[in-house]
Amino acid sequence: MLIDLHTHTIASGHGSTDTISDMAKEAARRGMRLLGISDHAPAILGAAKTSYFRSLQHAPRKRFQVSLLFGAEANIISYDGRLDLDQTTLSCLDYCIASLHPPCLRPGTRRQNTESYITAMKNPLVTIVGHPDDDRYPIEDETFVTAAAHFRVLLEVNESSLSPNGYRGDAADRYRALLPLCALHRVPILVGSDSHGRKNVGTSVYAEALLQELHFPTDLIMNLHPELLFSYLHPAAALTSW
Repeated sequence: MLIDLHTHTIASGHGSTDTISDMAKEAARRGMRLLGISDHAPAILGAAKTSYFRSLQHAPRKRFQVSLLFGAEANIISYDGRLDLDQTTLSCLDYCIASLHPPCLRPGTRRQNTESYITAMKNPLVTIVGHPDDDRYPIEDETFVTAAAHFRVLLEVNESSLSPNGYRGDAADRYRALLPLCALHRVPILVGSDSHGRKNVGTSVYAEALLQELHFPTDLIMNLHPELLFSYLHPAAALTSW
C-alpha cells in the first residue's frame, strides 16, 4: 500500500519498540507516500496517555520523504459509544479510529455491539471504525453498514485480522458478509495493516486478495484515492503535503 493509517509505535505499550522515525524509515524503504500513526488510547493497559496525543500536533509532518498523519485508535468503552479520549484531544489529531477491544468493553449482545459502534459513529471526530471483523462482537450487519453511510465513516479492512496469525476469529467470513453491503450502500473502506512496529507497515496481501475475490469496487477503496480520503479526515490533515 502507498497509504497505511493503522499503525502502532512503542507508545501503544505492547508489541513494538519502534518509534515514529523507525516506522517512517521503513515506510520510505517500501516506497510508501503516506503513513498514519494511530497508537492505542489510554484504556489499553500500558498505552499512551492523553498528553502524548496532544503533543503530536507539534511533530514533523514529513520524515524520510514520507508524509505523516497523526491519529489514535480510540477504544469504545461503553455500549453508548463513549471513547477513552476526550473531544479536545481528538480535535488535535488528523483522524480517529474507533475500535472494540475486549479489555476495554466486554462483548455484548448483537444489538449492544451494534449500538456501541453506531453511537461512536455519531461522534463527528470519528473517522474510521477499526477491525469490524471481530466475531467476538457479533453485529447487525446491514444496520451497521447503513449507519456508516449515514454518518460518513470509513470501515476498515484489517490486514492483521486476515493474516494466518489473526486472533479475531474468522475475519474473512465476516468481511464476506460486510463488504457486499458496503458495495451496495456505497460505503468506502480503508485497508489498514494494524502493524505493531515496522514489520508489517503497508502490508495488504490478505486484504487485497479478499477484495479481489469479492470484486469490490476499486473506487470505494480509499487507499487508492488520497484526494477522497482527505475529505474524511480532520481539517488539520490538509496541512500534510501529499
